[in-house]
Amino acid sequence: MRDRFAVYRNLLTHLILILATVILIFPFVWMLSGSFKDSLEVVRMPPNLIPEHFRFSNYTEITKYFPIYVFLRNSILVGIVTTAAQILVCAMAAFIFAKVRFRGREALFVLYLITLMIPMQVTMTPLFIVFQKLHLINTYTGLILPGIFSAYGTFLLRQHIMTIPDPLLEAAFMDGASHFRVFYSIILPLSKPAIASLSIFAFMASWNSFLWPLIITSDKSLMTLPIGLSKLQGRWATEWNILMSGNVVSFIPILIVYLFASKYFIKGVTMSGVKG
Repeated sequence: MRDRFAVYRNLLTHLILILATVILIFPFVWMLSGSFKDSLEVVRMPPNLIPEHFRFSNYTEITKYFPIYVFLRNSILVGIVTTAAQILVCAMAAFIFAKVRFRGREALFVLYLITLMIPMQVTMTPLFIVFQKLHLINTYTGLILPGIFSAYGTFLLRQHIMTIPDPLLEAAFMDGASHFRVFYSIILPLSKPAIASLSIFAFMASWNSFLWPLIITSDKSLMTLPIGLSKLQGRWATEWNILMSGNVVSFIPILIVYLFASKYFIKGVTMSGVKG
């Protein structure tokens, strides 16, 4: 009886997971399908999933609305630099909080985590004023700098670094290694799974950032892709097929980053203590 109950329970679990997967994937499939339709077919009722005539010209027509290649270049540049800098800063801070003992370390770390409770929207106005005083408006530095520091990224890496055995670090110190040498030669190589997880989160956050680039830039040559996609939605009418084509283009880099780091992602989330 118990074996039969276990079979039914596993079957129900798999059915629920399959249904959830279909629900999650369907919007992406619909977006991809709509990107190949014309402006009439994309709003036709009842809708059809497979286009009657594949319209590949939708992807070239995006350039009529905004310079997509310039915005794409800016998004890639800002995303890569922000992700690399955030990983370096968060890894160093996580190493200090996890393995370097000093008075007030735990209290300081708690204060650091409290910043997660402050929405970024609250800090944008004073941050904009500071950047204006520093003449960082309409600069790549202004786009990148706020995304470098992340309390969540520090917490994620700290949880992983705490699992690294202390005797391994003590042996390195006894051999004359400095803190920087230990960080570079031991901490970073052993933290690849957690770093891969953080790289995905950081790149996605930078890539999808809309409000801060909208505030900090007014020069088209510095705008990112989310700003350009917002221009595809008109006040009175929207070319939904063109908008879906732009979204597909925007989705591809995130997919590439995930596929590149996927072999470390699950292991990194598990070992960092992050649960869904």
